[in-house]
Amino acid sequence: MNPKSKSKAKPKPRTSRAATRTPFRPPAQRPVAQPPEAGGRADDERAAVPAAAARRGRPRPAPVPAATTKLHKALADSGLGSRRELEEWILAGRVIVNGEPAHVGQRIGAEDKVRVNGKLVRLRFADRRPRVLLYHKPEGEIVSRDDPQGRPSVFAKLPRIGGGRWIAIGRLDFNSCGLLMFTSDGALADRLMHPRSEIEREYAVRVVGELSLEAKEKLVHGIELEDGVAHFGRLVDGGGEGTNRWYRVTLTEGRNREVRRMFEAVGVTVSRLMRVRYGPVELPPRLKRGMVVELSPEDVAVLLKRLPAVPKREATALDGEEMPEETEA
Repeated sequence: MNPKSKSKAKPKPRTSRAATRTPFRPPAQRPVAQPPEAGGRADDERAAVPAAAARRGRPRPAPVPAATTKLHKALADSGLGSRRELEEWILAGRVIVNGEPAHVGQRIGAEDKVRVNGKLVRLRFADRRPRVLLYHKPEGEIVSRDDPQGRPSVFAKLPRIGGGRWIAIGRLDFNSCGLLMFTSDGALADRLMHPRSEIEREYAVRVVGELSLEAKEKLVHGIELEDGVAHFGRLVDGGGEGTNRWYRVTLTEGRNREVRRMFEAVGVTVSRLMRVRYGPVELPPRLKRGMVVELSPEDVAVLLKRLPAVPKREATALDGEEMPEETEA
C-alpha cells in the first residue's frame, strides 16, 4: 500500500470539525496522546494521535456550564407565590427536585424536575417577558382570592393562566375603582410595588365640599396620620359643580387607604376615588368597567424600559409578603 492510499484510509469527517465549534455539544471521544516512556519509541506514541488533533495543537475549550437559577426565584417568577412564601414551602418539604426534598438556596436548571405539593411544575428558563394585564376595577369588588364575607373578587374576571397565577400590582379598596394591574412575574410585581421604586400613582378624587388654601398646603407639604406623615406629590383642581369637587393627586407609596385618610384629615369626605395611572401606564379610555386587556409583548418591553432602576437593598419586612387585603386608596 502506497503512502497516499494510507493517508486516505481514515478521512476526517467534516461534521466533527463543526461539532467542536459549539460548547453545547459534548466533544467527540478521541484517543489522548500519552508522554513517551524513557527509552521508548516516541514515534509510535505519536502515531496513536489522530492527524487532525496533532495539526491543531491546542486544547479543546471547556464546556460551558448550563445556566441555573435559584429555586425559589424560578418558582416565584412562574407566579406560584412570593419568594418568601416559597422559601417556607421549601423548608416545609413541599418542594421536590429530581425526587429529593429541596433546600433553601438550591439552584436548578432546565433539566431538573420540580414538583410542588406533588404536582410537576413546568418552569421556563428561556428569556421571556412577563405577562401584564390591565383591569378597569369597578366599585364593589375586592382584590383578594379569599374573602370571609363572600364579596365579588377581581380575580374572577381574569383569564386563566397556565402553570402560575396572576399577581395584583397595587391593590385598591373595595369602594374604589380604576386602573388595576396584574402580572405573571413576581419580581416585576415587587419592583412596581416596593416603596424604594417610588412609582407614581395618580388618582381622580371627588370630595364633598371644596378644599381651602390652607388644606391644600397641608396635603402637599405634609399632614400627620396615625402611621406617619403623608403628602401628595401634586394636587390639581379638576372642577366640579355644586358641593362635589374633583381633584387630581399623585402619590409614590401605597399605604392602606392613604388617599381617603389624607382628605379626611383636613375635614372633607371622599365620595369617589378612581386610579387613572400607575407609573407610566394610564387607564385606557376605551377600557370599560369590569373589562380586562393584556399588554402586547411590545408594550411590555416599553414598560420595562421606562421603569426606574432600583438600587440594591437589604431585605425588609415587606419583601415577599402579601400586601394587605385593601390598600392604597
